[in-house]
Amino acid sequence: MVEPNSQKRLDPEQYARLKAGMATPYRGLRQFLYVGFGASGFIGAFIFFFQLLAGRDVENALPNFALQIGIVTLMIFLWRWEQRRKK
Repeated sequence: MVEPNSQKRLDPEQYARLKAGMATPYRGLRQFLYVGFGASGFIGAFIFFFQLLAGRDVENALPNFALQIGIVTLMIFLWRWEQRRKK
């Protein structure tokens, strides 16, 4: 049997990091999407809020504003859930 070279072995910290990365392989991508969708929802909510303040097309702006607020809320919830699962 071939003995592994001691220089090629990983230290315990690197091994733990790699093992954690294998358990959640797309965490970075998910967090990037949460931030992107959250920012998009915030910008949309900002625009629809000022449309409501101006009184322009209120019957369409109000449901869209509520939808954007819901998207931002969902992204914040998912971000926090992801952070709690990390620990």
